[in-house]
Amino acid sequence: MPVVRNPNGVEFYSAPDIKFNALGFAVGLIVIALFVLFFMVTGSFTVLIAGVILGLLLMWAIRVADQWEKAVVLRLGKFLRLAGPGPFFIIPIIDTVPVWIDMRVKLTVFRAEQTLTKDTVPVDVDAVLFWLVVDAKKAALSVERYNDAVAWAAQTALRDVIGRTHLAELLSEREKLDLELKKIIDEKTEPWGISVQSVEIRDIVIPQALQDAMSRQAQAERERQARIILGEAEVQIANKFVEAAKAYSENPTALHLRAMNMLYEGLKEKGALIVVPSSAVDTMGLGGITGLSSLAATVKNVGDKKEEAK
Repeated sequence: MPVVRNPNGVEFYSAPDIKFNALGFAVGLIVIALFVLFFMVTGSFTVLIAGVILGLLLMWAIRVADQWEKAVVLRLGKFLRLAGPGPFFIIPIIDTVPVWIDMRVKLTVFRAEQTLTKDTVPVDVDAVLFWLVVDAKKAALSVERYNDAVAWAAQTALRDVIGRTHLAELLSEREKLDLELKKIIDEKTEPWGISVQSVEIRDIVIPQALQDAMSRQAQAERERQARIILGEAEVQIANKFVEAAKAYSENPTALHLRAMNMLYEGLKEKGALIVVPSSAVDTMGLGGITGLSSLAATVKNVGDKKEEAK
């Protein structure tokens, strides 16, 4: 089945209105051949002419519709019936089959180029439409070239939806837009005997300059969030320090033990050099021999306890 593409990029599949009638052609040839043989035996031109006319009429009268097709039969220009699938007969000259309707689900690719969104951003949008004919009579009699009509209706609906939608919504809510497009297109095509199965937006292309700006904006937003998280962490740390200060202010012994533990942790490292303010030395009583001896004893006791624990 040929693919038709119009200048605006709309693609659709077009069913041919005229089909080669293989069965009728074969039957007609057989009848003509029989009458030719009969003519060769009898020599009657009247029989030969009658046989040729009959064969030609059978070629025209016998038609075959494929499993997925419906044939629209007109009698003297008026709708008579829908025929098929399978073989069927018509009255030559009086009856005609101008349209063959494909009843399968069809695919139409359509797009909207350089269409402005509600916030005046030009975008290119590609979409796919799945649809099928549910009433062959309406499709044949209500609209000319229903394939083309569906494609144009889809493209018009897409442009209308884009014009009523902000860019952010267009990028983030594709499923919602798909349903909206399906509803709009279905309302237009229902009088033509056509049902829309689904609409899917395939791609949305925005200008390169806008893409760069959006990338910088997203990067700045991530940096802002990181700084906010860091600030919140600093506030929590400061609050913990305040709580610790309150605990140590009410218990000088705990502060003294904490300071000694910090010195011990530092002295455990080989080759470690610790610079302690003189005020801290005085506070912890490390300025004299007694203080140093106490610190050394404390370090030794703690070390022994850890060795025993191991």
